[in-house]
Amino acid sequence: MNKIKIYIVLIAGLLSSCNEDFLETKPMDSYSDAAVWSDPALVEAFVNSINMGRQNGFQLEMMASLSDISMTKRGEVNPILNSGIGDSYLSVLDPNHWLISYRNVTWNRLYQNIRACNVFFDNMSTSTLEGDEIDRLKGEVYFFRAYYYHWLLKFWGGVPLVDQAYELSDDLKISRSSLEETVNFIVSDLDAAANLLPVSGDKARATQGAALALKSRVLLFAASDLCNSNASWTSGFNNPELVSYTDGNQMARWQAAKDAAKAVMDLNLYSLYGGTNPGSLEQAKENYINLFLNYGSEEDILLTFHDMLNDNDWQEPNPGLFYGPNGYHCWGNHTPTQQFIDSFEMVDGSMFDWSNPTHQVAPYDNRDPRFYANILYDGSQWRQRPANVISADPEGIIQTGYYENEDGSFRGGLDTRQGIDDWNGTYTGYYIRKFVDPAIDHQFEKQDLPWRELRYAEVLLNYIEASFELGEEGEARTYLNMIRNRAGMPDVPDTESGDDLESRYRNERKIELAYEQHRYFDIRRWMIAPDVIENVQGIRIEYPYGGGDLSYQVFEVQNQTRNWENKSYFLPILLDEINRNNLLIQNPDY
Repeated sequence: MNKIKIYIVLIAGLLSSCNEDFLETKPMDSYSDAAVWSDPALVEAFVNSINMGRQNGFQLEMMASLSDISMTKRGEVNPILNSGIGDSYLSVLDPNHWLISYRNVTWNRLYQNIRACNVFFDNMSTSTLEGDEIDRLKGEVYFFRAYYYHWLLKFWGGVPLVDQAYELSDDLKISRSSLEETVNFIVSDLDAAANLLPVSGDKARATQGAALALKSRVLLFAASDLCNSNASWTSGFNNPELVSYTDGNQMARWQAAKDAAKAVMDLNLYSLYGGTNPGSLEQAKENYINLFLNYGSEEDILLTFHDMLNDNDWQEPNPGLFYGPNGYHCWGNHTPTQQFIDSFEMVDGSMFDWSNPTHQVAPYDNRDPRFYANILYDGSQWRQRPANVISADPEGIIQTGYYENEDGSFRGGLDTRQGIDDWNGTYTGYYIRKFVDPAIDHQFEKQDLPWRELRYAEVLLNYIEASFELGEEGEARTYLNMIRNRAGMPDVPDTESGDDLESRYRNERKIELAYEQHRYFDIRRWMIAPDVIENVQGIRIEYPYGGGDLSYQVFEVQNQTRNWENKSYFLPILLDEINRNNLLIQNPDY
């Protein structure tokens, strides 16, 4: 008899603690198919196991460092940053390296989870179980299947669409569906999920709001230029339908994206954390910091928690240790680029400019409050230093600058590559503050805060973008100002329109959603990656001996080069997969 193994954690009352038929008790970690699909508790446990396949973004490696806003100090990323990966050599995307952090979104793992969804549907089609709870579980699995396919769509374009649980005896050779068919399949599953799920509820589980929000994300991707390019970015590719729509109306797709975002807004369940009138710049900063330092708020739509009790490997989510400054015995694995720092506006809404003498002498003064909430920079206040470092810095001030000695040489601050644990020091002069709880000593303790998979600000930004693309600039400006006002930033001028308004929106999205797994895809779907993927810049700050004005020198980081080739709009399908299934067509230029 086939067996389905289900690992169950704290399912109270599932089995009686006292059983007279002791010798008849079945193993607690293995149940027959018939037992599973006739027991609501076991069905829910099976669904919970599918839910555990969702990606948690607090990983040792971050997708942001494959974009223009961040860099990792690990050299293994160089092939992908130079468009050097191929179908048999993925380097950082190999499951044994970079995707140890992103193993939940590899081709194989995504299809494993999709198969689990299909096992559920195949068995529930003959199950006698019914009722509201069973409908909820069906809705969750529709959501999960769409969620896993949406990762495949964004990485690979059109993919094989599998809606049944194949066995080894079945013909497993399946052709790729078109990008349009893949989008339609995902949207269909999300519509089915929305019809079955509760409107709201536990934010660690799928709800109607989560289904509609993910639909908004998918349709925004589908409406964007990359998916409407007819593969014009490559030549000689005979199957453009795999990576783009080849007919239809892009404006109709923007309208669908707008409608999907509006459907979430019309639920009237979500709002921006802290409101849109913070009262002061300091409060605006604190609101944005605290948005990520709680277990759920009015802005959250879907949260991803990590099971720290049963999965406590050193590589599992640990943002404070992974991203924190080396002067706190943390690893500084992903550091903001100077290009990203320069993207933060001045507090009056003007752009930062190194040619402005006022900006040049005090580049960290009077910036967007989200700058202070996102970035640890030289001179910023952080937490108390570790016991063996506190004597060198009793006040907990970030030191990424260099101090001149009497002989004219320079010594690095505690958080430089000449400081504490120097091999973990930043190359750019910055560290990530976003997500990290300053109340915890991350050298010894993991924070257990959830990853924000879907939040309301993303939905509003999706709505803004679709409105703008439809020519509804007034509507776009209204909601753009809501997000800016929450951050303590002024309204966009009414006179700003066209390319200027588009640039303002795109910069706002970059700032608001930084390090939340969006920028990698945004620069691709907007087809601006060739313009923004460039060598990383950092900052060198020098303190003159005896006092005086600081020197700020922007420089190009030498240990990591970047070069864009258009094939990198999508990933290659691994050669192993193509060898197993000769019906698969490889993505362009691989």
